Amino acid sequence: MTDPLEKVRQAALDLPESEERLSHGQPTFFVAGKQFAQFRGNHHGDGKTVVCVRVSSLDEQAMLLEADPETYSRPAYMPSWLSINVAGDDVDWDHVADRIATSWELAAPRRLLEAGGR
Repeated sequence: MTDPLEKVRQAALDLPESEERLSHGQPTFFVAGKQFAQFRGNHHGDGKTVVCVRVSSLDEQAMLLEADPETYSRPAYMPSWLSINVAGDDVDWDHVADRIATSWELAAPRRLLEAGGR
């Protein structure tokens, strides 16, 4: 079975100037000091294994939550973010990596985006 944290870590750290450090006890990924992804395994006993990512708007968040409630959920303490379920063997890791990269783009400074981003 695939280790979800390692897959998330690989996707996040492949992005320019990304770094990992603990935030609130969770493996968290930053670009230029801004958080763009957080891995949560059984966060506060919720039984979920997810990666939390930024979304462009609350409308996007609502649309995704409605479209696929098995994959997406609303993360605790992060109102304008989205949790993606990364538990199990049927995770679409290309999709997860793309959502992590999109989150990176929402957090990255203009100079990185202008340099070609990802």
